[in-house]
Amino acid sequence: MGFNTSLGLAGSYSLTPMPSPTVSDNNYIDFTASATAGWAQQYLPELYEQEIERYGNRSISGFLQMVGAEMPMSSDQVVWSEQNRLHIAYKSSGAADGADSIQLIGTSGTCSIGTNLTNSLRVGNTVIITDTATGLKTLKCYVSQTSGTATGGNNTNFTVLPYTQTDLSGGDGTAVAFSDNEQINVFVYGSEFAKGSASMVGELKPQFQQYNNRPIIIKDHFKISGSDTAQIGWVETTDEAGQVGYSWYLKSAGETRMRFEDYLETSMVEAVKGVPGASTVDSTIADAGDSFGSEGLFAAIETRGNVFEDLASLADFDLLLKNLDKQGAIEENMLYVNRSLALTIDDMVAGLNSNYQGGASFGVFENSADMALNLGFSGFRRGSYDFYKSDWKYLNDAAARGGFGDVSGCLIPAGTSSVYDQSLGKNIARPFLHVRYRASQTDDRRMKSWVTGSVGSASYIGDDIMEVHYLSERCLVVQGANNFVMLKES
Repeated sequence: MGFNTSLGLAGSYSLTPMPSPTVSDNNYIDFTASATAGWAQQYLPELYEQEIERYGNRSISGFLQMVGAEMPMSSDQVVWSEQNRLHIAYKSSGAADGADSIQLIGTSGTCSIGTNLTNSLRVGNTVIITDTATGLKTLKCYVSQTSGTATGGNNTNFTVLPYTQTDLSGGDGTAVAFSDNEQINVFVYGSEFAKGSASMVGELKPQFQQYNNRPIIIKDHFKISGSDTAQIGWVETTDEAGQVGYSWYLKSAGETRMRFEDYLETSMVEAVKGVPGASTVDSTIADAGDSFGSEGLFAAIETRGNVFEDLASLADFDLLLKNLDKQGAIEENMLYVNRSLALTIDDMVAGLNSNYQGGASFGVFENSADMALNLGFSGFRRGSYDFYKSDWKYLNDAAARGGFGDVSGCLIPAGTSSVYDQSLGKNIARPFLHVRYRASQTDDRRMKSWVTGSVGSASYIGDDIMEVHYLSERCLVVQGANNFVMLKES
């Protein structure tokens, strides 16, 4: 009978007595996996039980909570309507014979309007016409005729007669001269009729402007075996979700929830509507021809709002203000920007020192320039607008949109908008930016989580595991997107 060498009970694996009390791999059993570590590492190291939070608070959510609200809905679609502009104006695209252009036919006053523009001019209207190229040539005119279709059947015509000269060519010696095929802009400022004349022919009816969005289902899930939940580690985990303990799965479960909560926001910011037939996504998550995707914040601004590139100076900022004047002229606005643009705005306002106020007011700082020029300011006033600036972590985080650098910020109007709600059948006030989530008396899908498996008090499903499930169904509603501005890098 001898040692079974296959079990490691012979040779160098036997215990060898030592003549002196010396630590050796020959008189101690070595359980270390590394051949080089050995029992030189037998002594307990000075352990730091807590993880180092080297990235700080890693969550990138919180933006929507600051600028909007969350409201329940019980349908597959949210529909709202928004007002159109009250007055009539046409700005030509400048392209000859373009579908959205207005150009002169000769210089007798006949104008051709593109097919993409609905002709709302009526006989008796008084208008201002300017050239598209410079906007410096201006004439007040009278609409004397509206006719059928022009040559080719693509455009509707109307005729204008200038008040201060015989025709548009300036042939009578006047300074304002338009040429044949020149592109023009038109603005209706009123009307004029003779004494005892009949009423104006035709009427203007407001067009119904409807918008809609659909909720998307967002899911995530975490799974661990029952045995692993009973394992204890030497690292004490503490994360932003408040999970504390020596069980590593608590960290995994906590981070899964945090990540999902971030997805609830980033999905509302980044989502886009799918185009049935133009994408293979619909065949994967939806029936053929069904709607899929949703309109997020960035998509809404790029489609219905304003995009400003390379904001770098006060002159650029003033261009932005002039555009706000052309929209809703909402006095209070919030700027959510990345670090680079935040510093640019700080420098921009800091340049307006006490010797040169430059039209800037520091009312939000008790009108103290010294207080405002402290680079920690959060707001300022320019023209008739108040701006409140905040860093947007989503645009700074290297693992989020900050890793791309194409979007540097967003300007979002504060306050509420009055819109017609289809389901209620009346005008209601809603924040310009808000989230709608699916909910009813039976089920609230704003933020659902449930646990299944054999661990703790979880529901038994036959498997020795623990599964945590997360689900939400929601969409973002961006009302009055014409008042929003996306700030981008070119």
